[in-house]
Amino acid sequence: MQQHILVTGGAGYIGAHTLVELINAGYRVTAIDTLERSEFRIIEGVERIISKKIDFHQIDCLDAVALNSVFERNTFSSVIHFAAYKSVNESVEKPLRYYKNNVGSLMTLLEVMKRNKIRDLIFSSSCTVYGQPDQIPVDESAPFKKAESPYGQTKQICEQILENVISEGFRIVSLRYFNPIGAHPSAEIGELPIGSPNNLVPYVTQTAAGVREKLVVFGNDYDTPDGSCIRDFIHVSDVAIAHVKALEFLINRTEASLFDAFNLGTGVGVSVLELVNKFIQVTGMKLPYIIGPRRPGDVEKVFANPQRINQAFGWRTKYTLEESLLHAWNWEKKIRNR
Repeated sequence: MQQHILVTGGAGYIGAHTLVELINAGYRVTAIDTLERSEFRIIEGVERIISKKIDFHQIDCLDAVALNSVFERNTFSSVIHFAAYKSVNESVEKPLRYYKNNVGSLMTLLEVMKRNKIRDLIFSSSCTVYGQPDQIPVDESAPFKKAESPYGQTKQICEQILENVISEGFRIVSLRYFNPIGAHPSAEIGELPIGSPNNLVPYVTQTAAGVREKLVVFGNDYDTPDGSCIRDFIHVSDVAIAHVKALEFLINRTEASLFDAFNLGTGVGVSVLELVNKFIQVTGMKLPYIIGPRRPGDVEKVFANPQRINQAFGWRTKYTLEESLLHAWNWEKKIRNR
């Protein structure tokens, strides 16, 4: 019997790429999204890639009645939960909004899953749960330190909730993303920021396309080789494929309940200035940038030790940093009709 997967936040950046990989792997999917922070054209892009229609519903995960109606009309085997706000910077400015949406939507989803006897969940977490780790690269044994932002704390709280609910029979894998970048190689889907981008690469590509006057690099006085923050940049399609592997991992486990967490990164630290210069090199585009002050909520340096996920899932990253930046640029050119 074909497994049927519910994907929340399915029109989002990582959600849409995961829809593609799930369908390519033979799963049936239903996607829900509020479209508050995305557009339906992303779903249409997925449909062009896979040459079939997506079962899509415009629903808020905070709306228990609407969410339950989707469960009652379908027989889901698992849920992948992407739906959440994700801007570190915005969360500093609007913490209440982040707690209500990110924690509240998970609580509502878990209650609806329990009511409908669906127990398997892949959760979209973040490396921000570690705060500023004592040891780099960071592995899954690292303790949760004080989060540098309300966004990071919502992910810490959500993971703590998930650890607790296994007593009610849930089986959960939490994937702690580092920094997804890039776009689908077809350029049919990619990151689509609403308003000014909060993530680095869309700001880079928009600046190169002339949408933004200049890029601001937030801080060059960190304790790093070139003074800019260090991150673990991973192609979004590699992230998407890891979700398919996580589903296989859960399906093959025999435990009645479990919680496990995995770092989802490349294991390579790249500084912001290194990425900027790599983009210029790969695309040949001019990229005006200035150095600005540090940004509240930013961690100085963090990159993954991905050994556990490599071994448990048999998963490895496929795309290079150069390919990731080129795919992001091709997507930017497409949405600017160039």
